[in-house]
Amino acid sequence: MPDEAVIVAARRTPIATRGRALARLRVEQLAAPVIRAAVGDAEEAMRHELTVADVVLGNCMGPGGNPARVAALAAGLGVETTGATVDRQCGSGLAAVLDAAAAIRAGDARPRVAGGVESASTAPVRSIDGVPYTRAPFAPQGWPDPDMLQAADDLARLDGIGRERQDAHAARSHRRARAARDAGRFADEIVPVAESPSQDDAVGQAEALLPRLTPLLPDGTVTAGTATRLSDGAAAVVVVPAGAVTGIRGLAVRGSAVVGCDPALPGIGAAPAVLAALEDAGAGIAQVAAFEIVEAFAAQSIAVLGRLGLDDDDPRVCADGGALALGHPWGASGAVSMLRLFSRLVRGGAPTGTLGVSAASIGGGMGIAAVVEVVG
Repeated sequence: MPDEAVIVAARRTPIATRGRALARLRVEQLAAPVIRAAVGDAEEAMRHELTVADVVLGNCMGPGGNPARVAALAAGLGVETTGATVDRQCGSGLAAVLDAAAAIRAGDARPRVAGGVESASTAPVRSIDGVPYTRAPFAPQGWPDPDMLQAADDLARLDGIGRERQDAHAARSHRRARAARDAGRFADEIVPVAESPSQDDAVGQAEALLPRLTPLLPDGTVTAGTATRLSDGAAAVVVVPAGAVTGIRGLAVRGSAVVGCDPALPGIGAAPAVLAALEDAGAGIAQVAAFEIVEAFAAQSIAVLGRLGLDDDDPRVCADGGALALGHPWGASGAVSMLRLFSRLVRGGAPTGTLGVSAASIGGGMGIAAVVEVVG
């Protein structure tokens, strides 16, 4: 009988703004130390060596060549460990975790590493007929395909989310992240890489500037402070069958969903995905103790919360700050959201049975979400 999938370890790099502390590191150089650390944590918890079947990593703008396999080899997992790279844009890292969990639930009981990695600093320049472009189309010709900044401004206008409200949301994310950092709540999840600092470099930097920043688009309301920073970073979790972890605390995957929405408003995708994942898990919003929803833009985050019936400052949502404060390494951000649930619920000592939700909106009009429960 297929077994449940349980996350038993979770690690990440510091998150660094593009061009800064991690700028010289390729994707495998970011991912490999995190993979090694997560596997080491899992082996310590399970008290035996793991043979990892597969490494599944989200990545959006990397060099190709299957970065997950390259990172697996760089991490020293051996030639027998395979690798697969997933591209669901901002949801890639969470999609990788769900793919690993699905393999276990389908009956393959071998442990897996899953997560995401992005190096915005070393992403190759791509071109069509010799003309460089910053991103591939998210929709075919004839369909709406707005730039993400324009889409966030459009969503702010549609929902009547003004500049002051966006500034307050971003400031709150920075305050929460700074408090978490100062209290040491990030310390056990971060793996220093190369000569980088052992903390995220953007926390608190934009907070004092928020009221003085000008909108990025004419007649818009989104500023550099209410848009997340493009970032470098990696995150990984270890996923094992429940039968292998009796008495070990972890997060069991109880439900998940990937949904589509209007590509003209891609920022709202997380909301229907959360509702669908909760339905899959047989749970409701009120039962969830912790939400980690990727904050691509303040307006987008507020719009998602509104569609879920949650207040802008709901203490359950990104309680230690979100991507507005930490940064947004595209392919890794969904995995970071799951890792943050692991820290808040497992490392934080939440009771068995506590529910958490991880989610992201996705360019092109999609959303992804997972419901997890503390076990052990």
